[in-house]
Amino acid sequence: MARTIKGSIQIEGEEVTITNPDKLLWPEAGITKQQYLQKLAELSPYLLRYCHNRLLTTIRYPGGIHGKFFYQKNAPTPLPEFVRTARHDDIHYIVLDNLPTLLWLGNLAAIEFHPSLHYVGESLPCEWMIDLDPSQEDEPRIMEAAAYVGDVLASLGISSVPKTSGATGIQLIIPIKYGVTFDELRSIGHFVARYVTEKYPDLFTIERLKKDREGKIYFDYLQHYSGKTLAAPYTPRARTAASVSTPLTWEEVRGNPHPSEFNLLNISERLAQKGDLLQEVEPQSLELILQHLQSKA
Repeated sequence: MARTIKGSIQIEGEEVTITNPDKLLWPEAGITKQQYLQKLAELSPYLLRYCHNRLLTTIRYPGGIHGKFFYQKNAPTPLPEFVRTARHDDIHYIVLDNLPTLLWLGNLAAIEFHPSLHYVGESLPCEWMIDLDPSQEDEPRIMEAAAYVGDVLASLGISSVPKTSGATGIQLIIPIKYGVTFDELRSIGHFVARYVTEKYPDLFTIERLKKDREGKIYFDYLQHYSGKTLAAPYTPRARTAASVSTPLTWEEVRGNPHPSEFNLLNISERLAQKGDLLQEVEPQSLELILQHLQSKA
């Protein structure tokens, strides 16, 4: 448990400097930086799990969510000794592996955490993610779309966990046995995307340009690739509701919740009740579906 010192906190044997603790980061939700750091500490057993040993990109909002923001890939200097880093493609990334680093980033008003889709020094994906991206800010069909895709995956013998992006979309996470390549996952994604766009042509599209999507939900099978990122499970988002990217049950998805219902104000209670839903699906082999696709090529 952290104990407060003037201008800093002691956590896991490290001293983390805290500045402007009363700064409102989410004005509508009434969340100050001090409250945000407390919420990050509560989220840390879950958020750290999905950032561990990955290259981290953060989005920082020094003036709060309505102020100017910037993406940060290169680690700022000076760095505390407890912050681990890794160099990749001439970028000096932070590796978010411990609570002091998480709270240090929180003090810098890093609100969103977007880890790499592969581990440090490796090239194979850690899991498979399908991103469903609405063309409009508030898409009432997004949960319906997720349910359709989940059903298609299940028909192929693939178990998935839906999670809100924390913004407007939803992602399906498929835990996989290590060894599949990004290109192989992209081939399966393209196969599923073509199937759902043909079956539900008024709902889905694989058109990348938003202006050409005709209001449909974009089935993005391309974003999950080396060098790209997606919002980490349990990352906060810079939205007025202080929403958090939250794994859901399929029963919840079919109840058509709004993504804003899962936020910093209630996420701790939810996790105490439900735990980490992503841990309920074992890593699975995709060998059979890959063999089928290769035989059709």
